[in-house]
Amino acid sequence: MLELREDNFKLELANTDKPVVVDFWASWCGPCEMLRPVIEELSQEMPEAIFAKVNVEDNSALAREHRVMSIPTIKIFKNGAVVETSVGFKQKEELRAIVEKHV
Repeated sequence: MLELREDNFKLELANTDKPVVVDFWASWCGPCEMLRPVIEELSQEMPEAIFAKVNVEDNSALAREHRVMSIPTIKIFKNGAVVETSVGFKQKEELRAIVEKHV
């Protein structure tokens, strides 16, 4: 899973034709911790998408730029643009269905 930061975010999104599923999270966020294994499992099971994460504590400018107001927030990017946003914890199959719409 990619670790995205302010210095590599745009480059990583520009270098792929696959959808990029970005998890905006923080270490103090309980629902983020619950979502982490779901994201990790899906990243192994869905090679047709790229899974990445952004720590909003360390990358607050990215969170502001992408209007992340609550975490966890999942944003799916295709060709560098956001095509879907999901806020809050999602069960694995629910998140899989969201991602599958964009592969």
